[in-house]
Amino acid sequence: MNAPIFVCYSRCTTCKKAENWLTDNGITVNVSDIKEAQLTEQGLRSWHEKNGMSLKQFFNTSGLKYEELGLKDKLTTIREDEQYALLAIDGILVKRPILVGTEKVFLGFKEKDWQEHFL
Repeated sequence: MNAPIFVCYSRCTTCKKAENWLTDNGITVNVSDIKEAQLTEQGLRSWHEKNGMSLKQFFNTSGLKYEELGLKDKLTTIREDEQYALLAIDGILVKRPILVGTEKVFLGFKEKDWQEHFL
């Protein structure tokens, strides 16, 4: 079985908390920095399908870039394919951390969900 991919941002405190949880629980992951990861629209679609949350929830709504682009008001009028394109262009727009397993993708760090799946 392949190790899950842990997509994070080094300056994000939630990512650090999640990474510590993974380490403390002996879970081996392949780490990918979201600023350097080459996200694709197809990859994001796949993650979205495996996650089951709304596409809007894939956006880092508390980030400066989200605010800068005025996405709070625009997302309701932007087509889904355009939303995937936006997310793929700048990984900093994507909510994190992301834990990508073979069958499930976790978005954000919810310890209870991770515990139920991995422990």
